Amino acid sequence: MHDSLLKKYLHITTVVAIYWIVSISTVFVNKTLLSNNDKDLEAPFFVLWYQCFTSVIICLILKKLSKWHPEKLNFPDGSPFSREGIFNVLPISLMFTCMIIFNGLCLKYVGVSFYYIGRSLTTVFNVLLTYVVLKTKVSGSTSVCCGIIIAGFFLGIDQENMLGTFSLGGTLSGLLASFSLALYSVYTKRVLPYVKNSIWMLSYYNNVYSCILIIPLMFGAGEFSKILSHPSIYTSQFWILMTVGGLCGFSMGYVTSLQIKVTSPLTHNISGTAKACVQTIIATVWYVEKKTVLWWVSNFVILFGSFAYARVKQLEMQEKMSILTEIRKVEST
Repeated sequence: MHDSLLKKYLHITTVVAIYWIVSISTVFVNKTLLSNNDKDLEAPFFVLWYQCFTSVIICLILKKLSKWHPEKLNFPDGSPFSREGIFNVLPISLMFTCMIIFNGLCLKYVGVSFYYIGRSLTTVFNVLLTYVVLKTKVSGSTSVCCGIIIAGFFLGIDQENMLGTFSLGGTLSGLLASFSLALYSVYTKRVLPYVKNSIWMLSYYNNVYSCILIIPLMFGAGEFSKILSHPSIYTSQFWILMTVGGLCGFSMGYVTSLQIKVTSPLTHNISGTAKACVQTIIATVWYVEKKTVLWWVSNFVILFGSFAYARVKQLEMQEKMSILTEIRKVEST
């Protein structure tokens, strides 16, 4: 009994640790590829396109392996170029594409330490869209938690501005990335039936469509000439780093699903919030950044609001479950 419980806890701890490692590594690798420095390619759309392309290749490999070993791997058949896929999945893929583009631009123009603050309003947008789109009632406690997160966000912006490192473009990109992610999350459940309720198949469709949608942006930004004239693209180090970034991006989808599977969506959110806090500390040490006391306060205000929100949702879920249990008891008698 104790051994099985210990194994379960060790398994959960291992999965959470893998999620943290992959997630933090992905942020730092993407920052290296996208940030402004002497080695910068100045082609963010190409970097994001290549990561989507890498994910498509991995999905195609998994799809082929599932046909050879169906007992070990399940990857449903389906084509993103089918009429059903284009009409039903493409709209949500537009949200997915906006999410990765604005997320990449945010990371390009802001430091990793500020990235957590810049992306902190995802929860607020999620609550707002759930209310507007799904007509779900928002409790007073939830509204208070969102208010705390918003206050921390604006305090962080104020302090970043005082330090002279504030980027309006990066912050706006972070807001749009948060909004796109929240919108994507709200509509994902509606689209899953069209991809046989397979997260992997949805990932495959999303990345195929994103590869196509990003190409006009690459043309518009004149990135093709920049790519061909940049010396780093002729080095193996550049392509290794690009491929690592693509692998990290794909792995994020897997480890996120895995963490939710072995814990719960609520625990996943708590884990993600705690990870972001650690990520911020690592970034300030790694890049040798000096921050004000109020800057750190803004981070902890957002962290407190996020944890409080998770706790409020947990209590609301417990209350709903207890009500359902009581109703079932009454119905059975």
